[in-house]
Amino acid sequence: MAKTVRFHSFGGPEVLLLEDLDIAEPAAGEVRLAVKAIGLNRVEAMFRSGHFISPAFPSRIGYEAAGVVEAVGPGVSSFAPGDRAAALFGLSMERYGTYGEQILYPADRLVRIPETLSFVDAAASWMQYGTAFALVEVANVRAGDFLVVTAASSSVGIAAMQIANAEGAIAIAVTRSRSKAPALRSSGAAHVICSAEQNVPDAIRDITGGHGAIMVFDAVAGAGMAGLVAAVAPAGIIIAYGMLAGATAEVLLPALMQNNLTLRGFAANIFVERADVRARMVDYINRKLSSGALRPIVDRTFELSRIAEAHRYLESNAQVGKIVVTTTAGQLPP
Repeated sequence: MAKTVRFHSFGGPEVLLLEDLDIAEPAAGEVRLAVKAIGLNRVEAMFRSGHFISPAFPSRIGYEAAGVVEAVGPGVSSFAPGDRAAALFGLSMERYGTYGEQILYPADRLVRIPETLSFVDAAASWMQYGTAFALVEVANVRAGDFLVVTAASSSVGIAAMQIANAEGAIAIAVTRSRSKAPALRSSGAAHVICSAEQNVPDAIRDITGGHGAIMVFDAVAGAGMAGLVAAVAPAGIIIAYGMLAGATAEVLLPALMQNNLTLRGFAANIFVERADVRARMVDYINRKLSSGALRPIVDRTFELSRIAEAHRYLESNAQVGKIVVTTTAGQLPP
């Protein structure tokens, strides 16, 4: 029996229940992973509360995990028992949810963990860096580019700033809380804008000498997008990957058209679903993790038995970086 988190109805963090389940032998193409650490993501809170999709209850939950391969199913040659591996995101959480001591997972959606990386850091890496890889794959970020990152204290926001730094770009962090500014600067922000105190478009224009930012990586959308569009340089790009301010956004069409801007909706699962893009993403992230150019920032860890508390903290927006949950096995030396 393995401790597994499931929920039987939509609701707040209290609906997450730790249950004992028998985990089957892996089917063809699958492995069974003994989970050491689990990375939390905001989309999981949306899934739990009913703002994502409607699963059949009881449902599993979770997009990320890192651990040790226990068993492999028929046809699996890429992994063997004892291998260290991390789960890529994007599969059905209802079927392949990662919150548990053991999980079954398709072998082609696992990646090897570099020996220099802990299980906690591995669990904190793939969703955030995989999403921020859009700066490389979609936006073609280059040295000297000004990049605006909203919700900058989130794990994806920090990942975007680290990738910007790795490519020689200049990261402008946008956050609501002035208290997070020192942590954001230490995490890769060259400039920090406090949206509660400053006019964001004016601040962007000031920082960029009036030219505007060449790209915006936006997790917020809503009414604030109109101002962001007005602060983008000609031929720039706005990538909308979240909707923290709701399911709609305001866009100034004259600025969008006259400046030949690109407004791109983005969901990171496209990088995992396409084998060629997945290979490029895995190669880029693993190389940068191994070199130290990318460095997961873990704000806080929780034990699996405190999963509801971990979700409350996730929804508090108090964190700077990633929240990671460890299993009993994950609390032992690797």
